[in-house]
Amino acid sequence: MWQLYQFPLCPFSRKVRLMLGEKGVGYELVRESPWQRRDEFLHLNPAGQTPVMVQGALALSDSSAICEYFEEVIEKAPMLGGDAAARAEIRRLVAWFDEKFYGEVVAPLMHERMLKRIVHRASPDAKALRDAMRQANAHMDYVDWLLDHRRWLGGPVLSLADLAAAAHISVADYLGGIDWRGHDQTKQWYSGLKSRPSFRPLLAERMEVIGPPAHYDKVDFGE
Repeated sequence: MWQLYQFPLCPFSRKVRLMLGEKGVGYELVRESPWQRRDEFLHLNPAGQTPVMVQGALALSDSSAICEYFEEVIEKAPMLGGDAAARAEIRRLVAWFDEKFYGEVVAPLMHERMLKRIVHRASPDAKALRDAMRQANAHMDYVDWLLDHRRWLGGPVLSLADLAAAAHISVADYLGGIDWRGHDQTKQWYSGLKSRPSFRPLLAERMEVIGPPAHYDKVDFGE
């Protein structure tokens, strides 16, 4: 069986887990804290980043490479479908969330609310948190716009773009960085994803010493 090296609030691992869940791939979770820089983990991935998937002598790293691997080897539930232009748009949105949304929203939230507490034993910077939440709101406006024009983020069907977006948004939501007011389109889309069997295991996980908002694991946001 595959082993997936990850930690609960790694958005890239969450993207892979959603992909595996949709495709019905079994795996075993292996807890890895990449900031510890374990030699054994660095041997699997010299970049020292999660996720890493291992089966026998095969080790896969980088979430996009992992997702594309399983897209190629498992026909069930295609997540990069359509013609070349459709696949390019899906990949564009995956990159948007993996790079821009992560860099402007998720990474600062993780640094201030997770790493500072667990690793540095320090208090978060209130200004940095406000900046990240402001950026999150702008990104949510963009997601609203996409959903005004499409059934799913990447087009007419569920795709890797939705999985990547939901993975990052879920971590930002766990860390209290999302203000859902005024984002009804995105909220409805996200509720649908939260109700999928592939998503439920993620919502049940918790990071030590850091708890999520009360609405976090509720499909209807507790309304």
